[in-house]
Amino acid sequence: MWSYRLVAPFTFERTDRPEPSAAGLADGQVLLRFLAAGICGSDLPGFRGTRGRLPGDTGAHAAEMDGFPIHEIAGEVIASRHPRHRDGDRVVGWASGFDGLQQLVVADGDGLAPFDQALSPAQAVGLQPLACVLYAVEQLPALAGRRVAVIGQGSIGLLFSYVAKAAGAAEVIGVDPVDRAALAPQFGIDTAVRATSDRWVGHLDPADRPDIVIEAVGHQVATLNHAVEAAAFGGTVFYFGVPDDDSYPINMRAMLRNNLTLKSGVTQDRRRVLERAGRFAAEHPGLLPRYLTHTFGVDAVAEAFELACRPTPGRVKIAIAG
Repeated sequence: MWSYRLVAPFTFERTDRPEPSAAGLADGQVLLRFLAAGICGSDLPGFRGTRGRLPGDTGAHAAEMDGFPIHEIAGEVIASRHPRHRDGDRVVGWASGFDGLQQLVVADGDGLAPFDQALSPAQAVGLQPLACVLYAVEQLPALAGRRVAVIGQGSIGLLFSYVAKAAGAAEVIGVDPVDRAALAPQFGIDTAVRATSDRWVGHLDPADRPDIVIEAVGHQVATLNHAVEAAAFGGTVFYFGVPDDDSYPINMRAMLRNNLTLKSGVTQDRRRVLERAGRFAAEHPGLLPRYLTHTFGVDAVAEAFELACRPTPGRVKIAIAG
């Protein structure tokens, strides 16, 4: 079967390797035939050659694994030892080993759910990040009537903006140095701020401070503190982005004086929130077609990742389709 492996920064090598056996599945696992995958911002450090802790690290460096770094996947079940998946099912969710860039993928069945067959597999991949966003919003105070700011308007930040508006937020503020003005009306953004987060905070009037600030950038320390500095008294900050360091210094004076709450966490109840994402997408049928802006074939994996590394105004979600 075909498989991709990172052999150097910005360099994938396509190889042929033996197919995993259905007989080798553990209880709860399924064997998927690759249909499509999505590129997430958390995949990009591995592509750029970052060493150290990455999602999927299991002792050795994850970049040395076949199929790394993809975890958003849609596939067809060809063998199952999970009670809720049958041969022939088309499912979406997590490649639990972060090894989704392969023709056949062994995955944990609890992290997969069926998707509406009216969606193409490339569109359906968007249900995985949508599920993560919906789970995060479940951890927040009710958004109805609140002012919500989302720092970072990439593929995750735009979903947060959309979900916040759908939940009844009085105002959604999207902050990003990339010009997202053309996308703002499509994703529920009332105020699109083209600026770095430090400049936005530096010019923010105290009366305009948001009740809830979502940091959807990740991979850096500074933006978390900008979120803390921006929040209104008694507000909530949610850190969604992936940390590259074990320890992040934060402004505890601002946390204390402003009675703030800081929350974070990884997605739990994966099958449940994938099913919820499916229902949300059905209620908002234009979302996933707008969300998916670029699709590449499996012979153009490097080109897909290179585009993902270049923020451009019209690019949102990038999928790789088999």
